Amino acid sequence: MTWPQITDGDVLAVRPRKNPLDPWKPYAFLVEPERSSAGRIDDVLTIFLTNRECPFRCTMCDLWRNTLDERVPVGAIPAQIDYACERLPPANHLKLYNAGNFFDPQAIPREDYIDIARRVRKFATVIVENHPRFTGDECIRFRDLIQTSLEIAIGLETIHPAILASLNKRMTVNDFDKAAQMLIKNQVAVRTFLLLKPPGLDEESGVDWAFRSIKHALEIGVSCISLIPTRSGNGLMERLEAEGNFSPPRIKNMERILEQGLEYVQTSSPTTRIFMDVWDATRFFDCEKCGPARIGRIQRMNLSQQIEPAIVCQCG
Repeated sequence: MTWPQITDGDVLAVRPRKNPLDPWKPYAFLVEPERSSAGRIDDVLTIFLTNRECPFRCTMCDLWRNTLDERVPVGAIPAQIDYACERLPPANHLKLYNAGNFFDPQAIPREDYIDIARRVRKFATVIVENHPRFTGDECIRFRDLIQTSLEIAIGLETIHPAILASLNKRMTVNDFDKAAQMLIKNQVAVRTFLLLKPPGLDEESGVDWAFRSIKHALEIGVSCISLIPTRSGNGLMERLEAEGNFSPPRIKNMERILEQGLEYVQTSSPTTRIFMDVWDATRFFDCEKCGPARIGRIQRMNLSQQIEPAIVCQCG
């Protein structure tokens, strides 16, 4: 099979407009439970920072909808953190997600690092997102500044070489491996995002390559894996769907790959956590009758890291 080679022009040609944003406020924030590396269910405060758009225009990404065209002013990111923390209950861990790369100086001004560090060092863990091309000494300097545990989330997406190339992510599996190994060597934990059924794969191959990618991530030393069912919603994915190059995964296969992942980590890497993302999961329903129960089962498995009893439904 020949996979489509996507360019920035392809992505931009079909994009709808961005959402209007205030550079002094995060575009969203919430507190949600997550199983911690210590095996507890802890609250995690997640702040979705408003900042400049990521320079990597990935095929499947819709996060650019909540980004700006210009870098935020110095002082805006600390102000956004204050804004969210003042409106949410306390939590043990903090995610600073910015729809891109935390260590891109055009996204998060480096002049703000000290003020950010002062605000976040009260948390047991600080988790940020990044791309291998922005992963270097600056990550280690920031770790030293915050004086608490740093975890960096890097999207591996898939180890399928042709599919990864078609995602316009401008990285290889080797790029990911080098970045992850450098961080782990310097006592920075790594979580990764893996796609279930990216464009170009059918249901069976989608599950197969997701499982291969899980095994690879564990071999590299990743301590947390977030499985993301590939969604439409950015313009380009709808075009690929119309052309027959993409269809979203079934919720039953979301359950299936989570089960496979949990079973594998229990024997090969018991301290590693593996989660399935359930945001907007109703779009993956095969059956309206059992769909909500399947989401509930996935959420319980996310928290327990144990395989829950299967959902029985006449839909099969």
